[in-house]
Amino acid sequence: MIISTTDYIPNKEITEVLGIARGSTVRARNIGRDIFAGLKNIVGGEIDEYTKLQAQAREQAMQRMEVDAKRLGADAVVNVRLTTAMVMQGAAEILAYGTAVKLK
Repeated sequence: MIISTTDYIPNKEITEVLGIARGSTVRARNIGRDIFAGLKNIVGGEIDEYTKLQAQAREQAMQRMEVDAKRLGADAVVNVRLTTAMVMQGAAEILAYGTAVKLK
């Protein structure tokens, strides 16, 4: 499966647009991490635990988007985008989406 943020795949022809492929996950923070993050916020610097949490969430959302694209019969997903939204206090959704296409 080819995943691209561009609207085309070099040296390939898009023969059919199958629709939107999407995948999402909602992740919540951990109270222990929040205490550490509060301290880190005072002194500054990267909050490694949150960085790891976001990276894992992005990867899971991308994997779920790929599963959705395969379900649609796609060879690739183009125009891939990621978005984040807070769904409740301490929990955020990561959404990966793009256009599922057939290639020649």
